[in-house]
Amino acid sequence: MFNKILIANRGEIACRVAATCRRLGVKSVAVYSDADANAKHVAACDEAVHIGEAAAAQSYLRIERIIAAARATGAQAIHPGYGFLSENEDFARACDEAGIVFIGPPVGAIAAMGSKAAAKALMHAASVPLVPGYHGDEQDPALLQREADAMGYPVLLKASAGGGGKGMRVVERSEDFAAALASCKREAASSFGNDRVLIEKYLLRPRHVEVQVFADTHGGAVYLFDRDCSVQRRHQKVLEEAPAPGLDASVRRAMGEAAVAAARAVQYVGAGTVEFIMTGAHFYFMEMNTRLQVEHPVTEMVTGLDLVEWQLRVASGEPLPLEQSQLAVEGHALEARIYAESPARGFLPSTGTLKHLRMPEGVEFAIGEAGRRAAVRIDSGVREGDTITPFYDPMIAKLIVHGSSREDALARMQRALEACEVVGPHTNVEFLHRLVTCEPFAAADLDTGLIERHHDALFAPHRKPVREALALACAALLVRERASAGDASPWTSLAHWRLNGGYTQSLGWREVESDTAFSATFAQDGGAQTLACAGRVDSYTWWRGRGADEYGATIGDTRVTGRVFVDGDVFHVFCLGTAMSFEWQNLLAHAADAEHGEGRLTAPMPGKVIAVLVEPGATVEKGTPLIVMEAMKMEHTIGAPFAGKVTEVLYSVGDQVADGAQLLVLEAD
Repeated sequence: MFNKILIANRGEIACRVAATCRRLGVKSVAVYSDADANAKHVAACDEAVHIGEAAAAQSYLRIERIIAAARATGAQAIHPGYGFLSENEDFARACDEAGIVFIGPPVGAIAAMGSKAAAKALMHAASVPLVPGYHGDEQDPALLQREADAMGYPVLLKASAGGGGKGMRVVERSEDFAAALASCKREAASSFGNDRVLIEKYLLRPRHVEVQVFADTHGGAVYLFDRDCSVQRRHQKVLEEAPAPGLDASVRRAMGEAAVAAARAVQYVGAGTVEFIMTGAHFYFMEMNTRLQVEHPVTEMVTGLDLVEWQLRVASGEPLPLEQSQLAVEGHALEARIYAESPARGFLPSTGTLKHLRMPEGVEFAIGEAGRRAAVRIDSGVREGDTITPFYDPMIAKLIVHGSSREDALARMQRALEACEVVGPHTNVEFLHRLVTCEPFAAADLDTGLIERHHDALFAPHRKPVREALALACAALLVRERASAGDASPWTSLAHWRLNGGYTQSLGWREVESDTAFSATFAQDGGAQTLACAGRVDSYTWWRGRGADEYGATIGDTRVTGRVFVDGDVFHVFCLGTAMSFEWQNLLAHAADAEHGEGRLTAPMPGKVIAVLVEPGATVEKGTPLIVMEAMKMEHTIGAPFAGKVTEVLYSVGDQVADGAQLLVLEAD
């Protein structure tokens, strides 16, 4: 076993690897950029080395700096995590040349599986089933168009060197192919430095099922069962579970054996994931990820194994700890990825400071036998007070639950999501809760189009407990005002003490998300208190909870408890499985309306301009693409909101723009 390793990554995966190192007594070295100087992963490791500027291209992707950091600290091996350089054959080769162990597969295996087209050819030779498609070297756009037309639509364009949903487009019609190809190649070149693509027949209502494989240098190879990753948006996974529900035992075994055959075909060593696409009982090879996957915790939870420990042992030359016959699945596990993003705005990434962050009670980085016993596990690379920046993936945490059955795990996930509290950037927590409680997911009616197919139900406006949440906000406000005035003197108290008689008090509120105004009027006389809100008058009592920021209230016959985080005059209320924010304001004063110029088009998030598709003077129709931005590794096209004439373009290709920055001026016809 190694004495010291360097972790060439950041965020939750760097913290995750460091946790196993601590348990095994292995020293760990972190690397960090300017933006990550005070990051959680830096504190999690024994040593830390600064490697460059905030942009990944100037830090986490600089091979020579990472190798230099490993040499300077005496690290014997480098763990690449996932993303960044984890599947970069040049990085693996540089480690070999420097005499540093790369905790991953051999260079040849990365090269073989790094090209999707070459991997398809290898899998065909190994008798692993393949989806029909074009995987050739010729990349002439006219040829690619002919191949797609002959194949029949819909087709799927995929970056040959890609992964994580980057450089991937579904094309429904022949006339859309050229534009989709150009966009796909642009994103592929930006993300992977290689714009080569392949084309596959797009299967309708497929499932995405993957198999965890492990191989050692002694000829051993096993599969650690399967995971279902069908619930996706933009080809990126949202929910994962293990084992994949509803598979016949013979199909499960055949898929596992095919995955091991795929690994043996490239003389694989270490942890890898073979991804399949399924229709019915038929499965087809998609690709092999030559690294640990983001969703590896669900496999750890159902097997009770520490996959990072297996990686370290195999990389140090040890044989696999267990043989296939010794491996088994216990129970069911689910993982939800909590992101700083806005589902209502097309899942656009959101940035900002995590002013308040509270996760459900659970075990952080539960590994080994602790993972088998843990009901709730939280893997996170951020802490309260940290900032989600535009430079990296906006993940806040991975929430993983385990149960004796899928139904048990599903109920536990619902409760865990209800306990999540985040104030700062927008998050997908409520969307995840809707997803795990929707009928198709609960019934395991899974396929990669689940979110889009049930879009109207998942994104429909839903009734929130406004009255109950507002009652808790009022309770928190009364406590704050009482504390600020001091209870010593009734003459200065804002708690409305009167020498004789009762009192009436009105409070103006604005519900932040909907920008809706509410008025809450309290009346008290002879000890009885009422609350008038939204046209209803009810008896009202409130109390402080035992924990910090905990409050309770009774409104008529309804009793509610929850937590309130106060940020200035904004009261963030978490109750009844939802989150609401109210801004306290004087009833006589109204928040100024936001000014919106008719032709003002603004950046929906911080990012970089990668394409300007129009020039000043151009006449455009509604929906015409105008500017393409890149943020957090994804392309976002800004379209014309109405027909008109472009009078001014304010940014050029390569410019960095802030959230809300005006990009161009469009005059309506």
